[in-house]
Amino acid sequence: MNLGENKRIFVAFGLTLLIIVLWHPLMTRLGYEPANPEPETPASSANPTANTPAPSAGTSAPSGTAASGATGSQSVKPAKRAPAPALVPIEGKQAEDVVVENDVYRITFSTQGAVIKSWILKKYTDAQNKPLDLVNQEAAGQLGWPMQLTLPDTALVAKLNSAIYALQRGPDVGASPVGAQGEGHPQGVPLQAPTKLTFTYSDGQTEVRKIFTFGRTYEVDASVNASDTRSTAIPVGVEWTGGFGDYSLGPKTLSSNSQAVYDLGGDVTKIKESKLKGPQSVSGALEYAGLEDHYFVDIFLPRSPGDDFKISRESWKPANWTDKEQPAPFEVDLSTPAAQSLDFGLFVAPKDLDLLKSMNPPLDNLVEFGVFKILAEPLFLGLRYIYDHWVRNYGWAIVILTVLINLALFPLKIKGIHLAQKQQKVAPVIKRIQDKYKQYKINDPRKQKMNQEIMEVYKQYGINPVAGCLPMVLQLPLIYGFYEVLGTVIELRHAPWFGCVRDLSLPDACHPFGIPLALLPTLMIISMFVMQIMTPMGATDPTQKRMMYFMPLLFGTIFYRLASGVVLYYMTANLVGIAQQLIINRFIPHSPIVASAPEAKDAEGSGPAKNTGKDPGRGARKPLPAAKN
Repeated sequence: MNLGENKRIFVAFGLTLLIIVLWHPLMTRLGYEPANPEPETPASSANPTANTPAPSAGTSAPSGTAASGATGSQSVKPAKRAPAPALVPIEGKQAEDVVVENDVYRITFSTQGAVIKSWILKKYTDAQNKPLDLVNQEAAGQLGWPMQLTLPDTALVAKLNSAIYALQRGPDVGASPVGAQGEGHPQGVPLQAPTKLTFTYSDGQTEVRKIFTFGRTYEVDASVNASDTRSTAIPVGVEWTGGFGDYSLGPKTLSSNSQAVYDLGGDVTKIKESKLKGPQSVSGALEYAGLEDHYFVDIFLPRSPGDDFKISRESWKPANWTDKEQPAPFEVDLSTPAAQSLDFGLFVAPKDLDLLKSMNPPLDNLVEFGVFKILAEPLFLGLRYIYDHWVRNYGWAIVILTVLINLALFPLKIKGIHLAQKQQKVAPVIKRIQDKYKQYKINDPRKQKMNQEIMEVYKQYGINPVAGCLPMVLQLPLIYGFYEVLGTVIELRHAPWFGCVRDLSLPDACHPFGIPLALLPTLMIISMFVMQIMTPMGATDPTQKRMMYFMPLLFGTIFYRLASGVVLYYMTANLVGIAQQLIINRFIPHSPIVASAPEAKDAEGSGPAKNTGKDPGRGARKPLPAAKN
């Protein structure tokens, strides 16, 4: 071996040593590392869908050597480290329904999208006497189901809302997701509250979890969160689509009753469906927000700070729809703009005043009694007391309360009748004065003299023409308050009276013997005519009298469209008024009618007023009898 060969051996040896020394630091710097030398146990496998089994401890390669098979001939290539670990894929096997119920509701969820497909209030029925479902099945089939997700990424949200979610039942949220009814629970059997449902889906890049907690009341607690591969929360929202309410009434009736509501810590704001012309967003310190119809509410109770509430409308086409304009029900969205979990309560319930007051925050301002709420609410409490303690029928409760109210107002009525009798007493005199000046126009100064003469007669007999209206004016707030009660409270919904009057909250549809006239409004019109005939009138003008007799017909056309409970109240009030008038006519004698006017100048101011009466026995020159109060 010569010197040249020795040099080459030393150079090769030096390069080999250099490579051995620098190999590990260089590979580490470039991002490569040898396979994990620690043995992998079955518990370390987190992917339930992986097809390749994890190697056992006996087949793992020792540290510093290449992993080999049975022959030890295959080496493992170094793997490049991923920038971030992927999420574990989680999904259900097939779309299934799961039902949760308690004493007041029955809710059906679907594992496809983790949405609500039905929300039945068990104590109420719809207009067709079927269980009341507040989810519009037909509209939701076109527009999407309640509790579907909203995200800025439309492609991603479409995927998440159609995905099959894995479902876990029970309070153990950390356990592995199981089949659609929960481990150990037979499929098709409703889950009984209190319980919890956790829906989970992950495609390896985005994970979504929806948790619903059920108690024994109407309220359901909910938490929705989404995260990416870095375990970073994604801003998320949920929406209630397809409107809200008793869909058996039809789209038009439902639209007229539907309102969006929200409260920012002050007075509640309500928006009618027909008044919303474009999307509207509400942000701030939301107390609550949601939808309502005449008798039921669907309310979000935000528990995440700074949640946003969005209101919009989306049209859909019902089957056999022929109108040009399609129904466009409300679509409301509760979302969190921050990267955090969306936590809220979901309250779907009747507008029961006690129930709404018990909520936190109180929701009783969703029941509107009008401007006379200070009178309407005590009237409702009295009506409910009669129903709870005296009669178990709201029709008879209305009758009893109406009788009690009219008895309480009887002194005012007697006062009004006394005033009307006084006006009747001098009616012929007033009529002659009016006839004497009837040829003059309304803007003629001599008309002022007519008014002076009439006031002179009123003054002489102690009549205050304005005071005659006072008893009725005092009764108007009470009447209006009772009208608001009977047309608002849910207790009268589907409440029967007797016979063919089966729903006091709807216009009367009782037509005895096939007569095309509703029973209660017809009886009310007849009772009003009888009242008009029996009650003394202060009016002397024939035109005014004709108008008074025309009033029952006018009222009747209005009352044909009002709730039966309202008509029953007015009809009962008329019947009580007729009985009171009979008593008054029997025990309170009529004062004699005055036939002469006080001495007054005629229209030209040249002499006393002339008597134009036809009875020669009662001349105009006779002195007036003493005034009687």
